[in-house]
Amino acid sequence: MTVYYASKAFVRSFSEAVSEKTKGTGVTVTAACPGPALTGFEKTAFSQPGSVMFRHAARHAKAAREAYLAMMKGKPLCYVGAFKKNMSFASRIAPRCISRKFARKMNRRSRAGCALNIVSQTE
Repeated sequence: MTVYYASKAFVRSFSEAVSEKTKGTGVTVTAACPGPALTGFEKTAFSQPGSVMFRHAARHAKAAREAYLAMMKGKPLCYVGAFKKNMSFASRIAPRCISRKFARKMNRRSRAGCALNIVSQTE
C-alpha cells in the first residue's frame, strides 16, 4: 500500500501545481479524490467489503458526478462526500507521525482477518 499511497499523493500534488500554473489560460486541472470505492480492489489489496476503510465508500455515479461538477467549476481537487473532505483536512493539519499511524491502523487486518483493526490492543 505504500507505493499506492505515494502515487496518490504525487498525483494530487502535481495536479494542484499544474492547476495553479495554468490559471487564466482556459485550461483547468481537477484531481478527483473519491476515497475508497467498492470496485473489487479492497478484496484484492487487503481487506473485506464492509471494513473500516470502506464504510464510507463512494458510489461510482456520485463520485463521477461530483468530479465532473468540480472540473466544470475549475476546482483543482474534488473530494466526494463530507467524510472524505473532513479526513483530507484532518490529515493536512495533523502531525505527519499521527497521520502515518492512523493510515497503518486503517490498513491492518484484524486478528480474524475479516475487518481492519483501528485500535490496537498492544499500543
